[in-house]
Amino acid sequence: MTYSYDVDLYTPDSGNFVVAVTHYDLDLDYRLSSNRLQAIATLSVIAHESLSKFSLDIFGLVVTKVSIDGVRVARFTQTKSKLKVDVPQGISAGQQFTVVVKYGGNPVPMPTPWGEVGWEELTEGVLVAGQPCGASTWFPCSDHPRNKATYRFSVTADSPFYVVANGRLVSRTAKASRTRWVYAQTQPMPAYLATVQIGKYRPQGLPAGRIPFNSYIPSDLAEQFLADFSCQKDMMELFERLFGEYPFGEYTVVVTDDDLEIPLESLGISVFGRNHVDGSKGSNRLVAHEMAHSWFGNSVTVSTWKDIWLQEGFACYAEWLWSEESGGKSTTDWAQHFWLGLRALPQDIMVGDPGPALMFDDRVYKRGAITLHALRLHLGDDKFFDMLRQWTTIHEFGSVTTEDFQNHVMTFAGPSSASVSAVKTIFMAWLFSVALPDFPVTSRWATKKK
Repeated sequence: MTYSYDVDLYTPDSGNFVVAVTHYDLDLDYRLSSNRLQAIATLSVIAHESLSKFSLDIFGLVVTKVSIDGVRVARFTQTKSKLKVDVPQGISAGQQFTVVVKYGGNPVPMPTPWGEVGWEELTEGVLVAGQPCGASTWFPCSDHPRNKATYRFSVTADSPFYVVANGRLVSRTAKASRTRWVYAQTQPMPAYLATVQIGKYRPQGLPAGRIPFNSYIPSDLAEQFLADFSCQKDMMELFERLFGEYPFGEYTVVVTDDDLEIPLESLGISVFGRNHVDGSKGSNRLVAHEMAHSWFGNSVTVSTWKDIWLQEGFACYAEWLWSEESGGKSTTDWAQHFWLGLRALPQDIMVGDPGPALMFDDRVYKRGAITLHALRLHLGDDKFFDMLRQWTTIHEFGSVTTEDFQNHVMTFAGPSSASVSAVKTIFMAWLFSVALPDFPVTSRWATKKK
């Protein structure tokens, strides 16, 4: 895996560009009544270049001790969002070393241009939503989407509460009135996808196929939850046919007892609010959207945030694919519906580089999805879905750019220079031109179920 990366101009204050973290071991002790966190983070780090100092992202928490390879660091400083560490003995390029950070405080979400992100108190519990730069609200990190690492989470909390984190539950140990939960995330992920969810949840079984499903919900929502989420088995089977094998060992859904404005994805876990569970599949498209992020976002992750359409446009298109599969509107109907909506909106966004202020604009999602529909019409179903399956396989657990995707698509366009030119035209018109292109139609290919 390549660990080097450049500053992300959308989140320029996040990440460190002289080091990369390859593993996080987080030991967290959390008191819900006082929102008090005491923690030790052990980071495995590799230096990109020779260095005498480096920094890590941390926000709203106080660092009390730092050591490197077992030697206590005499000098470190903190700013509002950075831990700056001096390394008197120096570290050479390519050297691997271990950093241990002891820290604590009252975690709070980070204010950003996109709202508050990170650690957030619920009425009874905690929610962590790190996208795009909120991981530093609960652990010291290099919060850049390209810096992927493995994780171990040890979380101690009050026993009435259930703790969910990324990866496999390794152990659960109760002692007196507190319980220690240990999770291991062995596939690499960026810091923004790391999460911990704490609440008075009950496990809820769901029909499962090849992939085990875990569900943790408020006890009074069991009937409605089963009605809304039992379709996940069929959803997973469809997406595995179209996108390739599910890249992780299990899939988890958490439903908070609070309402949430939108569902939230993290690696292997999707989080919904109780307002998304109504017993009548009212949020069915969102269930599909969050599951699709398992392939597009959680496994294959953007290298920088300007390419966010590679995650959100793909997840949006998955909504339409599921609609078609489950007897609802076809992908063509949905594409045309949202194209008409886009036509009525201002034409002032370039989806392939929307700028930080517009990176979560709905036009990125919908126009990105129609880009895929245009490619599907051009390539035909067989080539299009083969292209997607190879994309997720080649870049599994990796980091990608729009240029990578365009080059990948062109290998499926065939030897004809006209076909290759058509692919380039689709990318330019839909992603790198402000004007909305005409609705994509073709007389050669018909949109159909796969």
